[in-house]
Parts: sequence; structure tokens; C-alpha cells
Amino acid sequence: MPVIKPTCVRDLKLRVNLADVVSRVVTLRKAGGSRLKGLCPFHNEKTPSFHVDSDKGFYKCFGCGKAGDIISFVRETEQLGFTEAVEAIGQRFNVEIEYEQGSGPSREERSLRQEIFEIHELATEHYHQVFRGANPTGDYLRRYWVEQRRFTPELAEEFKIGGAPTGEDTLGAQLLKRHFSEDALRQCGLFFIREHSALTLHALRPRFRGRLMIPIRDHQGRVVAFTARQTELTPEDDPAREAKYVNSPETPIFTKGNLLFNLDRARTAVGEGKPFVLVEGQLDALRCWSVGLKTAIAPQGTSITDTQLVLLRRYHSQVECFFDSDSAGQKAALRFLPMALKAGIEARFLRQAGAAKVDPDVLFLERGLSAYDELKQSSLSAMAYACQSLLPDPAGATSEQKSRAARAIMELITAAESEVAQSEFLREAAGHLRIATGAMARDFQQFKTHRGRSPVAEAPNPVVRSDSPTPELHLLMVCLHFEQMGRPISAVLPHDWIDISHPAGVLLNRFLAEFEHASWPGRDHLDDLLETPEEKALVASLLFDTPAFDDPHKVATEGLRLLRTRALEPRLLQIELDLANHHADSKSDPISLLKERSELQRQLRQPLAIPLVV
Repeated sequence: MPVIKPTCVRDLKLRVNLADVVSRVVTLRKAGGSRLKGLCPFHNEKTPSFHVDSDKGFYKCFGCGKAGDIISFVRETEQLGFTEAVEAIGQRFNVEIEYEQGSGPSREERSLRQEIFEIHELATEHYHQVFRGANPTGDYLRRYWVEQRRFTPELAEEFKIGGAPTGEDTLGAQLLKRHFSEDALRQCGLFFIREHSALTLHALRPRFRGRLMIPIRDHQGRVVAFTARQTELTPEDDPAREAKYVNSPETPIFTKGNLLFNLDRARTAVGEGKPFVLVEGQLDALRCWSVGLKTAIAPQGTSITDTQLVLLRRYHSQVECFFDSDSAGQKAALRFLPMALKAGIEARFLRQAGAAKVDPDVLFLERGLSAYDELKQSSLSAMAYACQSLLPDPAGATSEQKSRAARAIMELITAAESEVAQSEFLREAAGHLRIATGAMARDFQQFKTHRGRSPVAEAPNPVVRSDSPTPELHLLMVCLHFEQMGRPISAVLPHDWIDISHPAGVLLNRFLAEFEHASWPGRDHLDDLLETPEEKALVASLLFDTPAFDDPHKVATEGLRLLRTRALEPRLLQIELDLANHHADSKSDPISLLKERSELQRQLRQPLAIPLVV
């Protein structure tokens, strides 16, 4: 496989700001100096512990211990190999990637995921040009968009709305001409292809025909799938002719339960006083966007999932739900609530007072953004909505009806991991159900006991470090942050004093050899010296942290003393035992042991001298 030039990797790290890459996934806020912080993308947390230092080019989570640079972040968050990650960053930030011997990767050598991403970008542009085309299909789709759906042409341009041709489609021919791999064409989800048929143009039967095409983007803005809306152009022989909406099938880059429509745009608009607005469909979200409500998102035709809520929580903890007010909408809301509580999301429910059923698309089309302000005024908290749904008339309810509703509410409340939150929810719910707070609290304790659940929140995963604070770790810190000390340390530290059973020892041994042979590349160019993910994470973590000492010479001297003591004292102890237990037929020579003991004692007493470096 072609190898990316090391100079290209170094140039990439210098030219691309780490914060620009991370902010595609994590909402970052100032944390002092050049540091930024946000919610960690690698584990579920409620308090930000993920820090980014743009000047140093490293990130570190003080909650789960993850650390790395711009390339490792893309690899971890997008499940890419090293080469794929570098290529992805280069493509996004317009940095040309150079390969050894001047040859780039062939189509066969590219990753399947990367190929499918490229196919979807080409398909998006292809469908968009069909929508814009000066022909009967394009003319109809534009009329449908403007006259029937009542959206503007500008919105179609902004979201790259497209159309699937009714007859012969040239998309397959375009992709074959570009020599995409057979696996990518079979798994991209845009075609029906018989399993054992040869991959020819005739075999590429379009999945979407005569439909309005809405690109689905992941939270980083990459097109991963399409939602296809039925129109009058949809042919009778379409296998899904009666389906109003058809989604792309799941592929290596698309799992519908893992993403939310418009999150890539909405995540940049949320903030204090601007929560996410969760609506039911993509066109509802587009309508919200068109009237200025920029925080609207929608699931992909399925119920909301835990994965989607964890993804939302990275960017903002507040969500306003605008579900239908019918029984199906209420059931969806009650399924959503425990997941939201577990994810630490504060949910409110928008509703129009006195309306039996509200269609967000129609409501915002007719009344614009002012309708949103009115909805907020009559919105309900999570507990108020649940109580109203389960017990619409608490004043006229029987004790049995209240008991059943209270038990259902308790089931929801146990999803919250905080005892404080549980207590507040209980108090609020008791008021809505018109039940004495004390009685409900006692019943809740019995309910939890019966369920065998602990009300105490589980502690977050502790930081698992590959190295405790060993002398090797301290010396490694000195070498990385005070590089001028590396050569003097290498001159006085024997390699056999270093414990190479852990990553810090392995790296110290390797780095000192580089200093010793005057081939140290500099701390910003260590990629070639790091062989495992553990080594890379350790170095990133050490480079991220500012040393907690001002005198590296003192720290290095103490580190050397500890290594010397650890290396020599076991042998000295063994000599003492041999001398004490010496007998006539012993193979050891007392004179030699005494001389060796004397030499070891001299070495342990002798001050260590590391040349001072100015």
C-alpha cells in the first residue's frame, strides 16, 4: 500500500488546527490560555473533561484518559486507518497528500468506507443536477418543491435537494467510469444488484426512481444516505411504489439509528437559550430551518435511540420535542423520556394550546418563527408531559388510577442516574398527579427496592493509565518537554537500568538511543518512533500536560538515582545473603563477593552528575 511521506504528515499537523477538526464532533468552549474543553466523544459524561490544546496540537480527556493528536482523533472518531485519516483531513482542509515514490493509492487500495463516501458525494451532485435540469423531470420536481411543498429554490440549493430520474439514469455509468471497486458499488445502497451477477452497467438497477431526493448527512456533514420522497413520477413498477418515503439501506457508512437529520448544521446553532428542537421528519426540519429555527433535527424514520441521544449530549443538554399530540405521538414521547433522563438530557415538550393535532410543516409555513415562540410559552416539562399523558384528569381520577400512573412515572424516574434529579422529578410529579409528596417518595423507595436498583449514580469509568508515576515516566517527561536534557541523560544512564516491561520504559529506552546517536527528530516529529496506539496515546498525554516542575535537572537527577537504586540494590542484597550463608562447598568466592559489594556500595554513594545544559 502506498506510504504517505513523513514530511507531508508533519506539514498537515502544522497547517490544520486541531480545534477545527475536533469542533466537527465536539462543541468546544474556552478553558483558559490556548485550551478549549467540551464533552468527551469517547465516553458518556455530563461534565466536560475533554481538553484540546491548539498550540501543542494535542487533546486529552481527564475522564477516560484518551489522548492524541489530530490524526488519532480522526482515526478514533471515524474508525479509519492511518492513511485514510490523513487523506480525510487533507481533503477537508485542502492539503495535498504526497506519497512515497510519487504514487497515490489505487482504487483497489482505498478503503471501502472512503469509496462509499465519494460515491455519495457524486450521487448528491448527480441528483441535484437532475433536479435543476431543463427537462420534464427537472421541471416537475422544481414545481413540486415550490408549489406543493412550498419551499424556496434557495433552500433546495442550500441542502442540495435532488431528483431521481424516472427512466435511464447515468449515475451507474459515471461510477463505473471512475473505476470504483465492485464491493463499493454493491454496498453503497444506491442500486439493486443480483448477488452473483457480473457487475456491468445493465446490472446496476437504480434503487430510487422518480422521487425527490433528500441527502442525509452525518454530524460531520458528509452525505451517507438519502431519503426519497414519492412523487407522481414514481413508476408503477417501483418495488416500494406505495411507500411515501424510502430510505437508503444500512451500509458501512450509514446506520439510521446512529445519526439525526440536520445535526451537522443544528449543532453549531445550539447554545444558552437555544436548545435542539426534535421534530418527526426531514421535511419538518427543513421547514423549521427555512423560517429561521436553525436547531431543528429529526430521526431517520425510526424511534429515537440511545446512540442518537448520546450524540446530542455532546453538543447541548437541552432538547424540545415537537411530537404529534395524538396517541402515537404520546407513546413515542413516553418511550423517549427514560432514554433522555438516562442520557442526562433536559427535555421539554412543545404543544399548541387547544390544538388536537399540529403539523410542524404547516404550522411554521403559515405562521413562521412566531409560532415557535407561542409553542414555548405553553411547553411542558418532562414530568408535566408524562403526568398529563398518563393521567389527563387527576382531579377526577380514582386512587387506583393515580396509583397506576404514579407507578409508570416511577419507572421513568429510575432512568435518571442522579438522586437529586430523582428527588426533584418525584416532587414535581406528585404535584401534577395530586398525590402527597411524602407518600410518593415512600412508594418510590419501595419501588426501587423491589426492582433491586440502586439510586446511586454509577461513577464514571476511572482513568486507566498504562503507566504509574515511575522514574521512567518522569525522565520521559523531561526528555519531551526539555529536549536539551536528552543527550546528557543518555550519556549517564545505562540502558539495562530501564524497565522495558511497560510503555514508558520502552519509549525512554528508544528515545535515549536516538539522543545518544544524535538522531533525535524533535518532539513534534515522533510519528516514526511510535509503534503502537498505547505509545502514541502516552506521548500525546505527556505532551499535553504542562510539567509540574521548574527544575528538569533536579527531576532527571532524582529519576536516575531511583533507577540506579532499583537496579543495584537487589544484587547488593543477594550478595549479603550469599555471604551470610556461605559454607565450604559454596561455589561463590567470598573475596569476589566482598569486592563486588564494595563496588556497588561505592556506586550507590556516588552523586550522579548530569551535565547542566544552558
